[in-house]
Amino acid sequence: MTLEGTNTYLFGSDPCVVIDPGSDEPGHLEAIRGAAAERGGIGLVLLTHSHGDHTAGADQLDAEVVLPSGGEEHFALRALATPGHAEDHVCFLTETGVCFSGDLVLGLGSTIVPPGGNSLAAFMDSLALLQAEEIELIAPGHGPWISEPEAKLAEYVEHRQMRERRLLEALEAGERSRASLLATVWDDIPMELLPMAAMAMEAHLEKLEGEGRLPGDLEA
Repeated sequence: MTLEGTNTYLFGSDPCVVIDPGSDEPGHLEAIRGAAAERGGIGLVLLTHSHGDHTAGADQLDAEVVLPSGGEEHFALRALATPGHAEDHVCFLTETGVCFSGDLVLGLGSTIVPPGGNSLAAFMDSLALLQAEEIELIAPGHGPWISEPEAKLAEYVEHRQMRERRLLEALEAGERSRASLLATVWDDIPMELLPMAAMAMEAHLEKLEGEGRLPGDLEA
């Protein structure tokens, strides 16, 4: 389970759309079916990305399941391609300024951006795309709703930029050991979260390498 679980959303009516059904636990699926019945049934299941905590119950709701590409529109929901957390990640935007953000932006804490495919650069571009949209409310895949989207997005951008600044400062000071870089730049992280921080650091190093800003003598 991620945080306190995955948020499942029902949008529209006659029929409604289910966004990220999440768990395949029978009680959870029955709750979705019951709520959807009050909205005229399920017309479509939409996924923000292919991670199991968002998709496990998708094929048990007797409706078509779609993980769209950016630019597609389904039941008045516009899909915006937002890679970073996952290569196939999309957010869904309504005409009234609601963003179903999946795992791009969480209600609590910061999302995981694993290394590979220059994912952090893609993640930062995805945040910039959301900042360019007129969003009044973010409904995240985990955690509470975000009623101040502009502030939250700025917080997400600054958090990654802060890590990058500190990482560059350590590199410019001559540090080349990955272990020492992790201890210096992520010195505010509890010990139990250091493995996740190490993964985040690799994504940052990958981004710097792609930009030609990573020293060539970094130790393994």
